[in-house]
Amino acid sequence: MKALQMTVLAMSLSALSSLTLGAGNPLSVHVLNLENGLPSPGVNVTLEKHVGQDWQPLAQGVTNEQGRIGELFPARQTFEAGQYRVVFKTGEYFKSAGRETFFPEIPVIFEVKNAGQHYHIPLLLSPYGFSTYRGS
Repeated sequence: MKALQMTVLAMSLSALSSLTLGAGNPLSVHVLNLENGLPSPGVNVTLEKHVGQDWQPLAQGVTNEQGRIGELFPARQTFEAGQYRVVFKTGEYFKSAGRETFFPEIPVIFEVKNAGQHYHIPLLLSPYGFSTYRGS
């Protein structure tokens, strides 16, 4: 019974930490390795905004031990509607692990229509494939 209580407590704390991780920041990312089912720490990620015909750099971060960047949007800028691009530097990540990959980087372009919402971009990654979706 004690083990069950500890498991429930751990799951609750994990859920709470996920909620507070991006509290106050409108954008977070999470990278999971599909080969081993583990988070992908050390992935460089950039954020850009589409302005006119160009992409304007806004921020850069590196995933933590849980494969997350909880606050990717710059704190002193206003989050507004528009098109944004998150670029996951997967080639660097796999090279540091001594692995090859078909995708040296993975750009994910998304549109913000409601700047009052939180946007979460998960990336499910393997050396020769990936999947992404709008998370919560």
